[in-house]
Amino acid sequence: MNNSKTELTRLKKMVGSIEAKSLLSKCSAQHNGLNLEDKLDEFRRLLGKSDKDPLRIVSVGAGAWGSVFAALLQESYGGFREKFQIRIWRRPGRAVSRSTAEHLFEVINSREDVLRRLIRRCAYLKYVEARLGDRTLYADEILKDGFCLNMVDTPLCPLKVVTNLQEAAWDADIVVNGLPSTETRQVFEEISKYWKERITVPIIISLSKGIETALEPVPHIITPTKMIHQATGVPIENVLYLGGPNIAAEIYNKEYANARICGAEKWRKPLAKFLRQPHFIVWDNSDLVTHEVMGGLKNVYAIGAGMVAALTNESATSKSVYFAHCTSEMIFITHLLAEEPEKLAGPLLADTYVTLLKGRNAWYGQMLAKGEINRDMGDSISGKGMIQGVSAVGAFYQLLSQSSLSILHSEEKKPVAPVESCPILKTLYKILITREQSTQAILQALRDETLNDPRDRIEIAQSHAFYRPSLLDQP
Repeated sequence: MNNSKTELTRLKKMVGSIEAKSLLSKCSAQHNGLNLEDKLDEFRRLLGKSDKDPLRIVSVGAGAWGSVFAALLQESYGGFREKFQIRIWRRPGRAVSRSTAEHLFEVINSREDVLRRLIRRCAYLKYVEARLGDRTLYADEILKDGFCLNMVDTPLCPLKVVTNLQEAAWDADIVVNGLPSTETRQVFEEISKYWKERITVPIIISLSKGIETALEPVPHIITPTKMIHQATGVPIENVLYLGGPNIAAEIYNKEYANARICGAEKWRKPLAKFLRQPHFIVWDNSDLVTHEVMGGLKNVYAIGAGMVAALTNESATSKSVYFAHCTSEMIFITHLLAEEPEKLAGPLLADTYVTLLKGRNAWYGQMLAKGEINRDMGDSISGKGMIQGVSAVGAFYQLLSQSSLSILHSEEKKPVAPVESCPILKTLYKILITREQSTQAILQALRDETLNDPRDRIEIAQSHAFYRPSLLDQP
């Protein structure tokens, strides 16, 4: 404890340029304040908010993207306290490991602005004690100080953290779904219990990427927005999906990025305007199905991309061959699910590219191929969170292997399950789910001499009546 006090005393004597930086930040906020406040007022009017009734937003789930999304809104609108409130919900009780606490201490001391902020909030001492092993930190505790457990190298602004789900969500005007798809239904079923007596209908923005598969009454997929609609009864026009080429830490660090918010026109256009920032451009799009399905598919194929990168020593040629084949499979699958799917171009293609290049699913594939992690560790990895591509591999394979969905094989001229036209998906299933093959199998799949030109798969999908409305549980 004496070491803790000595460290704190030393740091309290520090002087520097933080005050000047803070003043410049405030001046910048004042300069941009009129525009931001106008945007906030415009959106509040659209919701029918009275002068003394703040716009209430809650982010449900505290993964990297959910935390960054909440922090971006807090930094933009948090200064208008009488008009805007945002909080983030995460489960309590998740202990921070000693090694993570030690690393977190190093991050804090490498950032003078963060260090000074913690001292001023009387929050620094606990990090000293945790580093020395004198106390245990918890994930919800450090999130209040701006540290997401899945992204401790990127300190965020302080956040209002709530661990009681009812308190977090019962009166929210906008709910941001930052949960993995595997947890979305369960949590929103719980939330729906608190909404039974509410008069206004909330808006829900889902950031989740993944699907569920159901085989009854006919094989079909359930996307996160559909899960939320089913769990809560909120009209589907009030449930939207936001996705785009984004790496959470880079967006928070003001790297230029763009995204699309997809859904009904009633809310997607106003939300695109409200969410847009100078470094984070948000467009709107009506094709909810393709964007949400692609959001799940890109995580599937990102795992394979990581494997290929690791096994070929980052061979640009091998990675480009993989990219050609996996994108053709993605296009093939979306043509089964949508009559006229959005083309894999622009932000949709960019989202796929960045995920294959530098997402947690690609990292997972790399680590598996290098032997630094193994499949027995599961798909929730410390410091990374949920690897959503693993469950998505199983879900898409299960769906597309149903004989009732058979299509005509282009060469053999006989009915086959759609998955037979997706050799990479089949291989990933054998590596990750049944575990009957090693990661080397992904290279064998690429080097199979019987593989057709990826263009052939795309032309087949675009020229035949493959669309199956039943796959989305539609008549």
